[in-house]
Amino acid sequence: MSVSTAAAVRSICAPLPVLGADVTVPLVTGGDVTYAALDYAASAPALQRVWDDVAAYAPYYGSVHRGAGYLSQLSTDLFENSRVTVAEFLGCRADDEVVFTRSTTDSLNLLAAALPADCQVFVFETEHHASLLPWRDARVTYLDAPRTPAQAVATLERALADREPSPDSRPGAGAGPALVCVTGASNVTGELWPVKELAAAAHAHGARIVLDAAQLAPHHPVDIAELDVDWVAFSGHKLYAPFGSGVLAGRADWLAEAEPYLAGGGASRKVARRADGGVDVEWHTTAARHEAGSPNVIGVYSIAAACKALTEAGFDRLVAREQQLVTRVREGLAEVPRVKVLSLFGDDAPRVGVISFVVEGWNSSHFAAALSAEYGIGVRDGLFCAHPLVRTLLGSEPQDPGECGAPEAAPGEKSLNAIRVSFGAGTPDEHIERFLGAVRELVDEGARWTYRTEEGRCVPDRGAAAQV
Repeated sequence: MSVSTAAAVRSICAPLPVLGADVTVPLVTGGDVTYAALDYAASAPALQRVWDDVAAYAPYYGSVHRGAGYLSQLSTDLFENSRVTVAEFLGCRADDEVVFTRSTTDSLNLLAAALPADCQVFVFETEHHASLLPWRDARVTYLDAPRTPAQAVATLERALADREPSPDSRPGAGAGPALVCVTGASNVTGELWPVKELAAAAHAHGARIVLDAAQLAPHHPVDIAELDVDWVAFSGHKLYAPFGSGVLAGRADWLAEAEPYLAGGGASRKVARRADGGVDVEWHTTAARHEAGSPNVIGVYSIAAACKALTEAGFDRLVAREQQLVTRVREGLAEVPRVKVLSLFGDDAPRVGVISFVVEGWNSSHFAAALSAEYGIGVRDGLFCAHPLVRTLLGSEPQDPGECGAPEAAPGEKSLNAIRVSFGAGTPDEHIERFLGAVRELVDEGARWTYRTEEGRCVPDRGAAAQV
């Protein structure tokens, strides 16, 4: 049986089934509507495949590495096989380690705790706070926001070439160890960063590089070996596996030489009392060294299930469909007066399904609240845990307060914030069209309800009547 080209495209580009796709929410103006989840950059809904796999395993849940019983052995095999699945998903090198953590933030804090003495860290001010803030015990150089990918590479090269010798280095020993931390895709603009070029620049100057792939991995293939990065960090809850796990994958040496991230069972190989009454500990030298305590086997398995689901669905198809949605959203927003889309690298920069914007005459928290209350659309407003970047993009010009202030603004102050819409493999076309229609209607006609600030959030005034 032949299939028309249009039908074939629809079949190839159909959204992946996600949990909660049929959830309805009440509207403040009356009635219910199917919820449009357009906040994937914060937490993506679980793929139905992931949920089904976890549900099938749940009755067999048992302790990992700690039991002789059948369920414990089965859970241990599943846990370690999940490590192999993630390594394959990331294109890890043969000697790379995959360490399971709680999140991207946890992964980067783990790496920060494993830095060699006198390590210097280079990070752009454009990073998410998970990448910007963990390096408290290192010498940190914060790099200004670049306006092109080429400028990002040039800025890093200059900073690395100019770095000072470590204050504790022997004469002639060089500048000591260094680490570059960079995002793969911005959590504010969705723009892709020149990771491979930045990695080459880092290595040319004797530095290592860690890739924050929290926003990249759910939208685009990530290959450690091909990108030539030293580590990759990402979160399960952005990869359609919201069960409280994350990953740090990459070079083993710094991790093996560092003190365990957490001290306790699982990280220790042997513990013995000394004659003087103290305790001697022999720590594991593999990933277990930094996985103390009973591991989150369900969270780990859900990440592996998501990796398999995305791979089997075909990233080429997923990327192609998402780019259609990106184009539709950007073109739709461009048609609405007073809407300004935020961009660091310009309109032609490649990007994933993360788009931030502001609306002239509106406070962004008020606009986001109206999208939710009047249209059943969930987006994000604020500074997106990337305060320096958003302030740079907005030029630090505060918005008019409107009816509601942003969470970051004190009562009565003007606010500085934006609106972010984000989507991915599970987003249906209808959610995008509803969002664009809602933006047009709010800009043209205004909100139909009144809103007030409550505990730092803009919310509908339930005691008010609809505006006519």
